[in-house]
Amino acid sequence: MTAMLLSKGFMAQFGAELERVARAAGLQPEIIHLPDDPAQRLPADVTARIEVAYLTRDIRFSELYHSYGDAMKAATRLKWAHFVSTGIDQHPFLPALHERKVRLTTSAGSNGEPVGQTAFGGLLMLARGFPRWIAAQRERKWDPVRGEGVPRDLRGQTVVIVGLGTIGATVAKLCKTLDMKVIGLRRSPKRDGDPVDEVHTLDKLPQLLPHCDWLVLACPYTRETHQLVNAKTLALMPRHAYLINVARGGCADEKALIAALQSKQIAGAYLDVFEKEPLPADSPLWDIPNVIVSPHNASASAGNDARAAKIFCDNIALYAAGKPLLNEQG
Repeated sequence: MTAMLLSKGFMAQFGAELERVARAAGLQPEIIHLPDDPAQRLPADVTARIEVAYLTRDIRFSELYHSYGDAMKAATRLKWAHFVSTGIDQHPFLPALHERKVRLTTSAGSNGEPVGQTAFGGLLMLARGFPRWIAAQRERKWDPVRGEGVPRDLRGQTVVIVGLGTIGATVAKLCKTLDMKVIGLRRSPKRDGDPVDEVHTLDKLPQLLPHCDWLVLACPYTRETHQLVNAKTLALMPRHAYLINVARGGCADEKALIAALQSKQIAGAYLDVFEKEPLPADSPLWDIPNVIVSPHNASASAGNDARAAKIFCDNIALYAAGKPLLNEQG
């Protein structure tokens, strides 16, 4: 028996597929659920049997999250934990898993297309002047754009995309449909099929910024990308340029960004992620014209859970075979 800590919601949706994959891989799953009462904890003898766990969205954003964390810390036989999200560093129980060398996998790529589509939606809204129209609508004001205020054509504009995973590649493909020049930044060189005109390494960013119209952050949050957008990089961008951040809040120095937006050093921004979340009600970002704010929700899509479940189920077969797992964290 392989004891797996899974949510009731996951089993209701994907239980049949899980059972099929597990049995095909030679595993006999024992499904364990958390108690429905958030104040209750699993009995010690049950927790001690857990070998595999999956933190699904219905647990992550519920009152059961803390009891899930307690189970993770107490599950001494736990060998592998999967996460519905791409980033996992925010979980307070993670150090305990690292200490026990539990294998950790993520659902990276499962929500890449929705995030990329949302990022591109923000780009279009800014490019076509939607913030002005939305503000006028709230005031019941007829405010057409005329003269020097009309937006520039997107055709021929340059977008620099930091990170060319599923998110960045989705943005790149959509930008190419509008005949924009697309430059991607990543460690590896350009490959056949990349939806970009050029690929450079991250150290080339300062040379590219003076010529970009759009800077899109779609990268992991690492030491290398910490406050990648700061006072120096913002000063290199043209005054008509925009920032789109669907990566992590730590990729931008928020104080420097606010200053650049308030002084019109750059023209605007679409931001889905912030240094502190939820974004405090007194943050100036809420009120700066040409800034679109969304609540770290760019990935919202009805298909995400099924895509993440497929990664988990694919990993079950790999786990049973003792092979490297998909999206395994080092």
